[in-house]
Amino acid sequence: MSTLIKNGRVITAEQDYFADIFVEKDKITTLGANLTLQADKVIDAEGKYIIPGGIDVHTHMDMPFGGTTSSDDFETGTRAAAFGGTTCLIDFAIQSKGTKMREALDIWWMKGQKATIDFGLHMIVTDLPEAHLEDLNEMVREGVTSYKLFMAYPNVLMVDDATIFRAMRQTGNNGALVCMHAENGGVIDLFVQKALAEGKTAPIYHALTRPTTAEAEAVNRAIALSQMAGAPVYIVHLSSADALEKVSEARDKGIPVFAETCPQYLLLSIEDLDRPNFEGAKYVFTPPLREKWHQDKLWEGLRKNTLQVVSTDHCPFCFKEQKEMGRDSFAKIPNGGPGVENRLQLIHHHGVNLKRISLNRWVELVSTTPAKMFGLYPRKGTIAIGSDADLVVWDPNKELTISAHSHHMRVDYSMFEGFKVKGDAETVLSRGEVIVDKGKWSGKAGRGEFIKRNTYAGAWK
Repeated sequence: MSTLIKNGRVITAEQDYFADIFVEKDKITTLGANLTLQADKVIDAEGKYIIPGGIDVHTHMDMPFGGTTSSDDFETGTRAAAFGGTTCLIDFAIQSKGTKMREALDIWWMKGQKATIDFGLHMIVTDLPEAHLEDLNEMVREGVTSYKLFMAYPNVLMVDDATIFRAMRQTGNNGALVCMHAENGGVIDLFVQKALAEGKTAPIYHALTRPTTAEAEAVNRAIALSQMAGAPVYIVHLSSADALEKVSEARDKGIPVFAETCPQYLLLSIEDLDRPNFEGAKYVFTPPLREKWHQDKLWEGLRKNTLQVVSTDHCPFCFKEQKEMGRDSFAKIPNGGPGVENRLQLIHHHGVNLKRISLNRWVELVSTTPAKMFGLYPRKGTIAIGSDADLVVWDPNKELTISAHSHHMRVDYSMFEGFKVKGDAETVLSRGEVIVDKGKWSGKAGRGEFIKRNTYAGAWK
């Protein structure tokens, strides 16, 4: 099967030019002006951008949490991602305490067999005695070249500093990357207990018991541990100016610390948690939403490259039945929100259209740097001869209103309900196959491949 995309404006992290793209089977084989090659399918991209498919490096499909399971599995979640222009994601396998990581990897491999687009896996490490350090090397050999550790959620996912240090020291040797959920979980737990004892049970207290200083302290501690271990660290879902300041200070000193943020922290605020009729529960995720003024600081971090990636932390729970589990206590509301479908739309509109970032920076944030950071580049994350034909024909002029009534995520609300955006994916190719075209789905469950990723050390230039 061959495809010729004609008359498009090619946008990568580095370049902006007009060209035709010829795809044979699953690879880009020719780039040039006015190509006359014969193709099985011709796509006219006049007036449109052609960008590398988005890469979301932080999702939680089919994830057990808080007595329930996230509502999107690998089939529904990856289909929704594709409609939004994302053609690859990296999800999280979760090691159960007392078990080897291989067991978790096998479980998430099976979950991923439903995927409609390519996917990789991180490993969430919850138990790491010295005797199991070899497990980390085994994961690298299997193409799972990043691990996530938690400083939050005591007695569930949280690990101590010694465990974090052991993992970081090992990545210093094997080239993998530690992703850190940085909040002071022990102190937060005391705040939560106090609030509940005082009868403060509404969703807003989820944020009020998780102050920005608890995030900033943990970010600072994670950076210090990485320094002692001689390894880089990647801070996930950074939400506040306080935490950003710690990252900026470290980077100014030449310390290899990287960080992502998410659309919700750029566009929503703590006020959403205070919506009436328990509607605030829709916005309970961790770290929590902050006061609005933090948004400008995060956008500034994206412009200055203090923040390198925009991911989603997509972990949806339906409002009815799932979020409502916490009506009598904010601590029982499942943490997470939906967003995998809207990431490119929101960052294009509120970033590019509102002149906060350039087109090239948009592509860099949502595709190229994620690919480089997590060992997918140049197979993915760029438009080049030999790269996978993960391509999006993007209509910069299409206007739409984001709504649960029209999205494809398997969840009964949208965090961005009513947001008007200009710019959307029109045609989406995954390894050369058109899976979305003008709102019509032609992909199928199981066509997505598990991608064995290179290490951070081998991927980042």
